[in-house]
Amino acid sequence: MKSETAKRYVFLDRDGVINKDSPNYVKSWSEFEFLPGSIDAIRLLTENNYSVVIITNQSIINRKMASLDDLEFIHSMMKKAVREGGGEIKEIFFCPHTPEDGCSCRKPEPGLILEALKKYGIDVTKSVMVGDNAKDIECAKRAGCRYAILVKTGNYEQAVSALEEKKIYPDHIAGDLYEAAGWIIAHDE
Repeated sequence: MKSETAKRYVFLDRDGVINKDSPNYVKSWSEFEFLPGSIDAIRLLTENNYSVVIITNQSIINRKMASLDDLEFIHSMMKKAVREGGGEIKEIFFCPHTPEDGCSCRKPEPGLILEALKKYGIDVTKSVMVGDNAKDIECAKRAGCRYAILVKTGNYEQAVSALEEKKIYPDHIAGDLYEAAGWIIAHDE
């Protein structure tokens, strides 16, 4: 895999993009279910020299619904399944805070993307964010990502109305992560 030398980065939200979202939160590996095509999408991005970085709000930590160890186990199993499918997740950045905590890392704030930019020397103007929520698209726009892609596999309906209210628009709408990956590759410089 050439992803270590990749200069192109794709930021992915987790719940609703890679795996099925839940109104009760995904608190354990047994509750985690990959969305159809998501592993193949990450493999496709990896094979095309994109580094995949997960940017995810995980308030289950501060809500005391799961421990940091529980979350790390979910993420290690997710990364393992993606690796077995031929893809690679470079790193996972997560915010443990609730909306009431007022932190700078919880989407729609761009803190997690900014942390990744600093750690890896990423050129944000060449990066892409894929999400299923208005917060993901707003985060991408605030961070300065080249493209913000909204997928229909999670909170699409709510996202569209929330974004229209704020007059923020995704650069592309895709049916799912696999379709988004194809669009990203086709629209590369």
